[in-house]
Amino acid sequence: MCSARGCRQAAVWALRWNNPKLHTPERRKIWVACDDHREHLEEFLSLRGFLKDTVRTEELA
Repeated sequence: MCSARGCRQAAVWALRWNNPKLHTPERRKIWVACDDHREHLEEFLSLRGFLKDTVRTEELA
């Protein structure tokens, strides 16, 4: 399910990120997003310098 607040759509994107002040460089946290919220969540993470990459959720398996 999408990580955007209040969204109940199926997630199809995995946004891999880390906060360099808290996490080791190789660690990746994951937010998942539907098509409608992908850009918004990527922008939020990118503005903070946290976003590492975005892949389709099926690539996580």
